Amino acid sequence: MAIPLDNKAEEPLVEQRPDAAGAVRPAVGGLIEPTRALAVTDFDAPETTVGERLMRLAYRCGIPGSTLVAPFRKPARPRLLATVESPLTGDRVAGMGLRAGHFLVHGVKMPIAQVDFSPAAKLTPPFERVVHGFTWLRDLEACNQRPQCAQTADRVLAAWLESNAQPGKGAAWNVGHAGHRLLAWLAHAPLILSGQDKALRARVLTAIEDTARWLDRNVGRADDRLDELAGWSAVTAAGLLLPDGKPRRLFGEAGLVRVLGDLVGNDGGVLSRSPLAQMEAIALLVELSACYRATRRDPPQAIDGMLQMLVPPLLGLTHADGGLGNWQGAGAVPAERIAALVAASGVRTRPLRDARQWGYQRVSAGRSVLHFDAAPPPLARHARHGCASTLAFEFSHGDHRLIVNCGGAAFAGGLVPVRIEQGLRATAAHSTLVLGDANSTAVLINGKLGAGVGEVEVDRRMVTFDKGGSATRLEASHDGYAGRFGLIHRRILLLRDDGTELRGEDLLLPSGRKGKRGKIAFAIRFHLGQGIDISLAENKRGASLALPDGSFWQFVTGEGTLEVDESIWVDGEGRPHPTQQLVLQGLLSRGGGNFSWLLKKMR
Repeated sequence: MAIPLDNKAEEPLVEQRPDAAGAVRPAVGGLIEPTRALAVTDFDAPETTVGERLMRLAYRCGIPGSTLVAPFRKPARPRLLATVESPLTGDRVAGMGLRAGHFLVHGVKMPIAQVDFSPAAKLTPPFERVVHGFTWLRDLEACNQRPQCAQTADRVLAAWLESNAQPGKGAAWNVGHAGHRLLAWLAHAPLILSGQDKALRARVLTAIEDTARWLDRNVGRADDRLDELAGWSAVTAAGLLLPDGKPRRLFGEAGLVRVLGDLVGNDGGVLSRSPLAQMEAIALLVELSACYRATRRDPPQAIDGMLQMLVPPLLGLTHADGGLGNWQGAGAVPAERIAALVAASGVRTRPLRDARQWGYQRVSAGRSVLHFDAAPPPLARHARHGCASTLAFEFSHGDHRLIVNCGGAAFAGGLVPVRIEQGLRATAAHSTLVLGDANSTAVLINGKLGAGVGEVEVDRRMVTFDKGGSATRLEASHDGYAGRFGLIHRRILLLRDDGTELRGEDLLLPSGRKGKRGKIAFAIRFHLGQGIDISLAENKRGASLALPDGSFWQFVTGEGTLEVDESIWVDGEGRPHPTQQLVLQGLLSRGGGNFSWLLKKMR
């Protein structure tokens, strides 16, 4: 049974509990409430003198940096003080596409000549991030030597500057896009400043200074904390690399530390619970650290400490093949990209196994990996592509994924149509139970979430068997259906230590003393991985699963009717793939019920 925390008493993280037979097994349990941020005091700004604090205050009040650093000297011309060597690697295929004359975003090609670079242009969100955030510069550098890529960079940059001569409004001046753009210009300056056009070079340097000043005034107006992190990272980098930048650097470092405290939870996971946001935060800090090294400065301790915290939760959502799971709008990002990002961070660590605020439980057994969403969904103010995925799970064995979630809502606007974005965020798009064809948490527009799951009880323990062997037992419950149907959903997962057998049970329990009358439809969905052949049993109580590597798994259930239905799975490049799903469905009493199932490797 799930054991709630006593709010009035201190709860030990690990305690010994005897079972019915008197055996003692270690367990970890507790009540998870909507995610809380780190206290700002957890990370202190770099030590400063009284003079530096006064300088930072004066800069924040609007006094120019040149006046504070050298009040009797003419302001220096815009130039860069150092060359940054970024350890981040781009997408070589997308870079080759740019040289061939088109943007390639999540599988969709758009000719450069047809792109409207103006702030008012109607681009899909993925294209907005690439075009106005200049993330394509990293891809372009990855495809060839700089001299061969400079002409393409100049062509796109000149077109963008022509449409955005001055800071203004629109997508181009979203704080997140402006932050990414300025950081990209500074980190890839040799690529965009090495051309023969001196007039263009002067325009670029002026645009860098103008964007930095705009961010100084507007970084606090970001849509969310991740965009604000991009803005503060760019402000800090500009303070490092532009003349008379010390006041800006001090200003940026203070804001950076503050936003990190508001962005990340106690166990290192970003509060949006999105692995894509986790990757973006790591990449921003890695690029900013490279700017510090370029100026022969050590990054503040808060940046190194935050990288040490951010990497383990990201690794905790990787499968046995090293790729990412499909959670909170993400696709199955390939192992190569994850490995390259972690290598660039310089952090060597193990995956986070038991994450309380990040909310994802990870079990590794033999060649199998199990992910379990055992926390409330992100709060509306943190969610970008929020999904109603509470108590969903993913399961992989070796290089193959057996049970998955659809994923891909963050890629809508590429090959994933925008019209199905909300459907990909729904409870039915995840491998969990759905009551009355309703979401456990309301899915709203613009990636936000509404009312639904408020609390999740979770319990994790090791179980030993009388005949030998052991297993990891996960149990969690949520109240997302309590208000509408008067039922609590509780799920129990038991994975043997050799990874060849996964047992599950889904229980629906009355949330109040007085049960409701009538019946309600239920569906327990198991979305299957790509390339799995299904053979449904005649009695519709089981199915055989044949994997591409020749292995054979059996799925068996004791209650309900098992059906095979169509599904969709989105990979890490934003490409949707048609797949299938097993659906255990039927009607149950408002008084509750329980449904057990087994997934076992036969050969």
